Amino acid sequence: MKKSIRRTLSVLLAAVMLFSSFAFATAANAAQTGEATAAASYGLPDKIEDGAILHAWCWSFNTIKENIPQIAEAGFKSIQTSPINAVWKGDGGKMSLKSTNQGNWWYQYQPTDYTIGNYQLGTKEEFTSMCEEAHKYGLKVVVDIVANHCSSNESVISSHVKTIGGKVFHDRVEITDWSNRYQVTQGKLTGLMDLNTANPAVQNMIKEYMTEVLAAGADGFRFDAAKHIELPDDDASYASDFWPNILDNNAEFQYGEILTGAERAADYAKIMRITADSYGSNLRSALEKKKLTSTTAKNYRITDVNADRIVTWVESHDNYCNDDIPENNQYSSWYKLNNKQIQQGWAVIAAQGDTTPLFFARPQGSAPRDPEASDTVNFNNKWGANTIGIAGDGNYFSDEVVEVNKFRNAMVGEGKNLVDVIRQKVTMIERGTKGAVLVSVSDSDTNVNFSTALADGEYTDRVNGGDFTVKDGKLTGKITAGEVVVLYQSEEPEVLVGDVDGNGSVTIDDVTVLQRHLAAFTNSDGTAIIDEANAAAFKAADVNGDGVISVGDVTALQRKLAKFT
Repeated sequence: MKKSIRRTLSVLLAAVMLFSSFAFATAANAAQTGEATAAASYGLPDKIEDGAILHAWCWSFNTIKENIPQIAEAGFKSIQTSPINAVWKGDGGKMSLKSTNQGNWWYQYQPTDYTIGNYQLGTKEEFTSMCEEAHKYGLKVVVDIVANHCSSNESVISSHVKTIGGKVFHDRVEITDWSNRYQVTQGKLTGLMDLNTANPAVQNMIKEYMTEVLAAGADGFRFDAAKHIELPDDDASYASDFWPNILDNNAEFQYGEILTGAERAADYAKIMRITADSYGSNLRSALEKKKLTSTTAKNYRITDVNADRIVTWVESHDNYCNDDIPENNQYSSWYKLNNKQIQQGWAVIAAQGDTTPLFFARPQGSAPRDPEASDTVNFNNKWGANTIGIAGDGNYFSDEVVEVNKFRNAMVGEGKNLVDVIRQKVTMIERGTKGAVLVSVSDSDTNVNFSTALADGEYTDRVNGGDFTVKDGKLTGKITAGEVVVLYQSEEPEVLVGDVDGNGSVTIDDVTVLQRHLAAFTNSDGTAIIDEANAAAFKAADVNGDGVISVGDVTALQRKLAKFT
């Protein structure tokens, strides 16, 4: 936004501030109002669970901070970080995601201490700064907590952890039977030093760390390997109160990683949200085969768990990073799906609105598998720039993902209905009578003439611009092969000209806020008094509608309040 006044006019403006006794109180109120309305200015919902989460996998704190404006514009409500605690600096501290023999990203899941900051992501100060920036845009921060285990290299674990009190680690029991509840909860996961989570000293250590993370600006938690930590009603020989104690905190949102084979998923879901690993696998299979149905799309494949207790994904970092070994019939999600198919899957899970969807940002520069290429070429295709700390690829702000996110945010509170427009080829997700998303996995363009609950009217696909019509309960239009179509009508919220603080009336305080903005006053954190990225605030402050905030606008508002005619 271009200002038509410079700092040198501040003295002149100060002279005309007729109501200066209100100035400092108004500035403080303006700062609070800016934070409170930031989410609304980007169309983001109030709650984490109502929006979408971007998994900024392996992005440094500074990288996340630099990309926050784009993340907000892409319609994400929250950002999930990789683990932020001290970790083993393995493989010489190399910053490649994946080396020939091991993935250096995995060291993020090998804690050495429970303090904020590590060599891969950044310092505590940088984390705090990132959170502050996120909140300015109405975004929330979810932190990955590794509470089940420490590093496999016992020598690098800090003395703080080792001497915390009592028996710190479980006996070295190997997990050989994944259906054996004792082994799964008390044994070593891939050789990692398994914390004795029944030990009150260990629980206090984890909780004190989480308290520090919340104080630094985080809003929620994801618990790694949650199914490997016992529940209070497990067998009395190893049950513990770990989860009741740990989950008793001020976080806004908490969920546990419960992967395939956890026979007590529904019991974990009673105390926190959980992941739907099998659902993601089933959805990926449907996308790969180009046989998507409404039944596949809405069956979350978890028994006795309400949808609002589930976190869904098309893919996660685990199934992306799996090694591809065709001779063992072992394939990662990268091997099977390209970015276009990820967009299709994202439209399916995010448009429904009843679960909380997580979008995994693949490595920057990654490319689809080439069946004719060498292993070396495909290694480079999978890992792209192969660097920890940098942003992931741009699929998270593709038109398809962005418009589906905005659709989701606009449909909070609306019911859902899934139907097969063309069996196995085009699925439609309706949200009440307000909007619909259609997902094509077909190789051919499709002319639609199908019953719908959408209100009659003309609609424009927000992704590709195609025209659709609803008349007498029939939806007609053309869907391009393999595309996502987003349909809904929205009205720009009415803005009262001069109502800078958004309280529904024009007041003396509004004039004072505008004057202080023009005089180049700033909030305590250095940001502008009026958030220039807030379209509603700009429209309210541009009294004469000429596209700039100027002295004339302030004068016009003052004259209006003074009842000049």
